[in-house]
Amino acid sequence: MSLLKRLGRATAEEPASAAPEPASPAATTNRLTPPEASPAPRVGASELGVLRRPALGPSAASVQRSDSFNELKSRIQNRLISELDPRMDLGNPDEVRRTVEETFASVLEAENIVLTRVERLRLFEAIAAEILGYGPIEPLLKDDTVSEIMVNGPRQVYVERNGKLERTDVVFQDDDHVMRVIDRIVSPLGRRIDESSPMVDARLPDGSRINAVIPPISLVGPTLTIRKFAKDPLTADDLVRFGTMSQEMVTFLKACVEARLNIVVSGGTGSGKTTTLNVLSSFIPADERIVTIENAAELQLRQDHVVTLESRPPNIEGRGEITIRDLVVNALRMRPDRIVVGECRSGEALDMLQAMNTGHDGSMTTVHSNSPRDTLARLETMCLMAGVELPVRAIREQIASAVDLIIHQARLKDGSRRIVAVTEVQGMEGDVIVLQDIFVFEQTGMENGKIVGRIKPTGIRPKFVEKFEVANIYLPPTIFGAGFDRLF
Repeated sequence: MSLLKRLGRATAEEPASAAPEPASPAATTNRLTPPEASPAPRVGASELGVLRRPALGPSAASVQRSDSFNELKSRIQNRLISELDPRMDLGNPDEVRRTVEETFASVLEAENIVLTRVERLRLFEAIAAEILGYGPIEPLLKDDTVSEIMVNGPRQVYVERNGKLERTDVVFQDDDHVMRVIDRIVSPLGRRIDESSPMVDARLPDGSRINAVIPPISLVGPTLTIRKFAKDPLTADDLVRFGTMSQEMVTFLKACVEARLNIVVSGGTGSGKTTTLNVLSSFIPADERIVTIENAAELQLRQDHVVTLESRPPNIEGRGEITIRDLVVNALRMRPDRIVVGECRSGEALDMLQAMNTGHDGSMTTVHSNSPRDTLARLETMCLMAGVELPVRAIREQIASAVDLIIHQARLKDGSRRIVAVTEVQGMEGDVIVLQDIFVFEQTGMENGKIVGRIKPTGIRPKFVEKFEVANIYLPPTIFGAGFDRLF
């Protein structure tokens, strides 16, 4: 990709800055005056300021320092871009970075701008982020403590750390600056965002999920939400260390996946469903063919035999849309051993249940819901959205026959993400689907603002343990809690 394409909308504006209108004689004389006659003022740290993370937002002084820094950055950046070759190939980032650094040094010398080492490094990194990265949010993307980035227009940028929201000092120049960053993200993926299509879901190269909304839908300017993914996918041991699940639960869930049970991971937005689904998928044996279906590819499976399918929105004429439901139907013709759907939101739930009931055991998906019982109601509603006239009892029978296990996850008040229930779907009794909890989360108190509790087994032996024995999997009675040995 050339520098011209990389800078997007900036290329239409910045060359104008590089070739300004003729200045007045006085201004020309001042600009060309030798350094000894008119020394350039030193730009110090007091003017540039340092990026901080205040609790309640940036102060007026920090905003003023940020504006001074942005003004200097914009001036140097425009001069630097005018001297770079717009057709430069950005395929080799290291070489491009060296070229930008050399040009940056020559521009500073020509402009007679004196900076300390720290100021010089910060200015260069900010300009390099505009050319090679994603502008002001590049440091946040590199910060491993940040799990989510929320840009609410050019002047408000929030992040999530340890499950809590906090405002940063990061700002954009204006709405067009935010738009350039959004275009830079979505353009390589073949997606578009404009007034006729003001919303877009996409992903970064590392798998992080992004959502962008622009005016006229957004009244505060272009907004961007990035849910970051860890560079190395989280493992089951990581979730045990975080307290999301217990070691006994890991052993149990691994047996459920290997025994080819159909699993639904449920929970609210941001509760960690996709992370848990990714961990469950890691338990799938390497000799099975896996087909994953998602709106934006997020799953990071480590197996070799994985086929990843991604839905596609309609084009500007309203044609060419490929929905999750289309992909589920097509996946059945691809000889899958497992079908993993990133999220069921609509009529694809019916096709997913049909797949689970027609020989594709071991399939998994996620559903937004507030509890295991609510998950069943959501599945019923989504099946009705398929447009097929089915009685409610028939849908419930399909659900009771297809789904073996519901793993419900929640984000608690302290920001921690926990699996709060592992529930077996036992079958139908009359018109009601019978559920039975296998593990539940028990809160015992609060300590230093953190919720204290543990995930404990209920002591009840699930009916599908027989499938474990068929798969030659035998779990110790202690997995299901003390006193379980009395059931034998």
